[in-house]
Amino acid sequence: MPPLRLWTKEELILAFNLYLKLPYAKVSKTTPEVKKLAEILERTPSSIAMRLANFASVDPFHIDRGVVGLKNGMNQVQPIWNEFFNNKEELIFLSEQILAQKENTSIENKYEDLLFDLKDLKGQDIIRAVKTRVNQSVFRQMVLSNYNNKCAITGIDIPELLLASHIIPWSKNEEHRLNPENGICFSALYDKAFDTGLIGINTNHEIIFSDTIKKKKESEFYNKYFTSLENQKIIVAQKYSPRKEFLEYHLDTIFNKQISV
Repeated sequence: MPPLRLWTKEELILAFNLYLKLPYAKVSKTTPEVKKLAEILERTPSSIAMRLANFASVDPFHIDRGVVGLKNGMNQVQPIWNEFFNNKEELIFLSEQILAQKENTSIENKYEDLLFDLKDLKGQDIIRAVKTRVNQSVFRQMVLSNYNNKCAITGIDIPELLLASHIIPWSKNEEHRLNPENGICFSALYDKAFDTGLIGINTNHEIIFSDTIKKKKESEFYNKYFTSLENQKIIVAQKYSPRKEFLEYHLDTIFNKQISV
């Protein structure tokens, strides 16, 4: 029998990265993303799934709802959770760099489609821009996964039509830019309507309309795209519900106001 291979910090960081991107229901050795990480790390899918379950055992969301997770091994993952959970900006970019390296490529090559227009930037400017784009991409993955890849209003499940809407805008709160509790998955129309304050989500997670939208009640587009939505609840998040304080911020500073976001 070969000797037990201990997990390195880099491997645990990559497992945490995947944990943030997957709904709990997909923490399984048969999930394609789990299989892919297992192949990259030259480990079994079962061992990856076990590590993800370890992270669930220290996740306050699951603890609060009585889900035990897998406590064996939790002592290994707790330090990673403590170090990075409230510092996702560093974790996400670091983990994507490690992942690219494990895949024998660079982060610039891996995210070439997002970075193609940054070629003229130099020095710290390009470093900041690359980090921002990569982190925004991973935030989108986390938020879409949190809503089971469906628009929280319409249920549209075509990823190309879905966006990760920030409740508190990216530019307004650095601390919570990458917090999945600060994101809701919307299709493009409702993302724009939410972003500009034409619609809001109250603390009961119901859709509310601004005065501007209500003035259009007699229009054909209102009947087609808005009539049935007022006071409807958005789809329940898989893991990270919109935080009450974030929704209150949007209601107080963005909703029903003619502002540029």
